[in-house]
Amino acid sequence: MTSTKPDDRVIKFGPFEVTKQVFLTTPHSFGLVNLKPIIPGHILICPFAGHKRLTDLSPAETTDLFTTVQLAQRMLARVYFPTPDPESGSFTVAVQDGAEAGQTVPHVHVHIIPRTKGDLGRPDDVYVKMAAEDGNIGGALWDQARPRPGGELPRIEEEDRKARSAGEMHAEAEKYKSALKDMGIE
Repeated sequence: MTSTKPDDRVIKFGPFEVTKQVFLTTPHSFGLVNLKPIIPGHILICPFAGHKRLTDLSPAETTDLFTTVQLAQRMLARVYFPTPDPESGSFTVAVQDGAEAGQTVPHVHVHIIPRTKGDLGRPDDVYVKMAAEDGNIGGALWDQARPRPGGELPRIEEEDRKARSAGEMHAEAEKYKSALKDMGIE
């Protein structure tokens, strides 16, 4: 069952407890707001099981994961696009599958980033940001050795992208729950 209401379970993204960042749950997946979004609306969809690689998911988990990605895209369109139609904007949907692809939290996750004309300069700049420290979504959570994004794209420095507070992330999660409620999902 798809729901915006929290149940009593603790939800983990890799080794990190993220329960309060979660705005959507399905039988096999959850959606959470990003600690360091590249642009507003950058969210993650993850399987509940802490699989490290996409090929580790069962067929049911894979279907649920990508069906949840589609639902999240429809929700983000309502929040960020000129009309609630997903066709009135665009999305970057990306999976960094393994350390060399830039994955810094060893838990399968799908990045969904709503895109509008001119949001990052050039459309492909999002991939440079994902491969750089900008894309190190787990980096701010590690206490000791921080994983570094892998991949071969040139790195860029962006000092404006800071980790958000728990309160900021909770407020964003509530905004998405409200949008999902408007879509008939409670």
